[in-house]
Amino acid sequence: MLERLFKLSQRDTTVRRELIAGVTTFLAMAYIIFVNPNVMAAAGMDKGAVFTATCLSAAAGCLIMGLYANYPFALAPGMGLNAFFSYVVVGEMGYSWQIALGAVFISGMLFLLLSIFRVREWIIDSIPLSLRQALGAGVGLFLAIIALKSAGIVTASPATLVTLGDLTSSDAVLAASGFFLIAALAFRQVLGAVMIGILAVTAIALLMGKVSYSGLVSAPPNLAPTLLQLDIAGAFEVGMVSVIFAFLFVDLFDTAGTLLSTADRAKLLDKNGKLSGMGKALMADSSASALGSLLGSSTTTTYVESTAGVAAGGRTGLTAVTCAGLFLLALFFSPLVSMIPACATAGALLYVAVLMTSGLSSIDWDDITEAAPAVIAAVMMPLSFSIANGIALGFISYAVIKTLSGRRRDVSVSVYLLAAMFAAKFVFF
Repeated sequence: MLERLFKLSQRDTTVRRELIAGVTTFLAMAYIIFVNPNVMAAAGMDKGAVFTATCLSAAAGCLIMGLYANYPFALAPGMGLNAFFSYVVVGEMGYSWQIALGAVFISGMLFLLLSIFRVREWIIDSIPLSLRQALGAGVGLFLAIIALKSAGIVTASPATLVTLGDLTSSDAVLAASGFFLIAALAFRQVLGAVMIGILAVTAIALLMGKVSYSGLVSAPPNLAPTLLQLDIAGAFEVGMVSVIFAFLFVDLFDTAGTLLSTADRAKLLDKNGKLSGMGKALMADSSASALGSLLGSSTTTTYVESTAGVAAGGRTGLTAVTCAGLFLLALFFSPLVSMIPACATAGALLYVAVLMTSGLSSIDWDDITEAAPAVIAAVMMPLSFSIANGIALGFISYAVIKTLSGRRRDVSVSVYLLAAMFAAKFVFF
């Protein structure tokens, strides 16, 4: 049955190898179980319900990817967009988390339609590579400032906007220690480095009396506080257009980049460097996002940590299905998650931010018409505290600078249209 479902021999793999790869991928990305409830709770959502939604949406995404697309890619609520959801859409813009979930659902459905009608290739190819690289880096910088702020390492200042916080505070010391430990373990290629760092800091916080022990295993928390609580009608407000585009673009480009890089590692690309089942993989990702919003989670996306499982030999959807089973098993460890303090997840957020900013290294710094818009897009995300603003200003900068430089042919029609739309939003809304 497994051979028929996953074509194991065709991809030169075995059941044992796929199971090991699934466990490996899960351990590499299981930190999201601890981090996502803390981040989403900042939006006023029930932490226990978000934990359940996180596990269920991750399991559903992995199952769809494994059974429908037959690829060893694992999915879960994405880092960066969950922070944008809580701290910007709800915290800064003042929308309810129900409306924010509605925006996630709409973006997921748009992504699904783009995949079905094969528009995604046109969009991906028409958006400048430099802006695509800057987008991921900007999200990383956005995560970094959130991590430093939550740890108290940077604080507000009336004179300089931000300034150095109290580095001797227990939260700052614990967050920094967690970050140092995760970075060191990652360098030593220790499997599950992020999860180990989070649990180590939590153990120290427990000994210091900063958190209280509440057990390890229990029945899964009630999903009712977030299940089907999204407000789709409210998400159709004009002011939410840029938010929906932000969810869509980040998911689209992040997923496409992750799929191609991971497939290359697994030797699943054809001679032209293309993934034959790219359409199915993207449809699995987009449908998982829409489903996750119904459960009560932010955008579900393909994880780059899937490369850990691929490195362990994962070649088929059985790897993803194994990962799904482990996410379902994790549902029974909610007491452990409830003990995780913000300072423990801050170090993990900062580490993920470091990984995401690596995209800046691929930008052509010798071409100022490419480098300048990329920097604007990346820098404005943390400085305006909005992924949507960074995307918008990046597109506007690219169109204007290229045009004034006499290089209009470098700018696609879609970029001009998006730049005009974003400019109109700033002027009229």
